[in-house]
Amino acid sequence: MLKSTKIKPQIITNLNINKIPKGTITRYWLEIVKDGMGVPVHVPIIIAKGKIKGKTAGLTAVVHGNELNGIPVIQRLFNEIDIQQLRGTIVGVPIINVPSFLRKKRRFLDGTDLNHIMPGKSNGTVSEVYAWRIVNKIIKHFDFLLDLHTASNGRVNSYYIRADMSDEVVRKMALLQNAQIIVHNPPNDGTLRGTADALEIPAITLEVGNPNLFQKGVIRDGLTGIHNLLSYLEMTDSEKEEPSSETVICKKSFWIYTDTGGLLTVYPEVTQLVKKGEKIATLRDVFGDVIKEYQSPEDGIVIGKSVSPVNQAGGRILHLGIVK
Repeated sequence: MLKSTKIKPQIITNLNINKIPKGTITRYWLEIVKDGMGVPVHVPIIIAKGKIKGKTAGLTAVVHGNELNGIPVIQRLFNEIDIQQLRGTIVGVPIINVPSFLRKKRRFLDGTDLNHIMPGKSNGTVSEVYAWRIVNKIIKHFDFLLDLHTASNGRVNSYYIRADMSDEVVRKMALLQNAQIIVHNPPNDGTLRGTADALEIPAITLEVGNPNLFQKGVIRDGLTGIHNLLSYLEMTDSEKEEPSSETVICKKSFWIYTDTGGLLTVYPEVTQLVKKGEKIATLRDVFGDVIKEYQSPEDGIVIGKSVSPVNQAGGRILHLGIVK
């Protein structure tokens, strides 16, 4: 994905964007923590710094170790940037959660969801220290944040955005992504987006597809939205690309869960509109007999759904967005 002219990464312990030469694209291995053998754990960072002073846009991916689509989005962006025309700075962090990425696991080493404990603690648990250093060594440098995620194991997602649509700057950031769906979702405590918001950094979450794989179409869509934002921020001169279809904006969303276990079949596809009372899933026992059928509690649009047939009591069925 990256240009064939290789840029040798530098190993650093702290990130100082002000000292990076203008008109360059540089790569770094930033030390975050040391592992159980005292060996540094490094996070990869790519920085494009324009010749003209401007804003700093940050892109992060793989906060969960199995959410891979964001990696090539960031790689391709830096391959396409014209450094001679760039105004300001773009910071790409293709892998935030390095330990989980290497283990091909969603959660951190101690079983914690890293996106539920941000901004962490300087003297906390293994995951809290890691989260705190990510925020203080990297995120605090940003003026804007786009945090790229995917669905979790056993689920599929539409290409959708989580954003606080009551904030005009964040609303514009979200609309520029040309996503299939936007969910109005004020930032929650514990998320990277929520931490950025607390630091007065406008932020959105991009849910770009499914876990554990690269999806060319979704990667391309995510990249287009980022180019749109950079143009809007006057960091680049690229033309805004209009969406091929109208984005559906949801005032809220929620998951529908099973109340008993069995083999689950979910009928609607992502982005499909469903009506209140419409059958959305059937649960069968191991002999194939129907245990229960589930109906949609409201009119809405399917944002994501379970694709794993094995479903214990309390398992997810689908993520329903309620349209304004």
